[in-house]
Amino acid sequence: MERRRFETLVEEALQSLPRRFKKHLQNIVVIVEDSPPKERSLRSGTLLGLYHGLPYPQRGATFGSAIPDVIVIYQKSIERFSRNESDIRRRVREVVLHEVGHYFGLSEDDLRDIENEEA
Repeated sequence: MERRRFETLVEEALQSLPRRFKKHLQNIVVIVEDSPPKERSLRSGTLLGLYHGLPYPQRGATFGSAIPDVIVIYQKSIERFSRNESDIRRRVREVVLHEVGHYFGLSEDDLRDIENEEA
């Protein structure tokens, strides 16, 4: 998939977030990269996205002057686990929601519980 089309899917996933979450997304940048660095690979598979930053619940009054948090979405990793564009779109949304969950301070266990409730 062309990078621009993939970036559009990421933007659509961000725009689809419930308003109660979107209004709290501050000082954050979402970028697309091809693949995670080799040192970030997982034993159980490939990393699809990554949140770098200080989770929202831990921020103090002076946080506004900090450098932005970053969510990275890995295009080639997502494509590797997807069959077609519809599958890519679904997986992009899942990964964006997962990384935004980390922004809000949710643990991997919390996120798995939420994902299992939706399945």
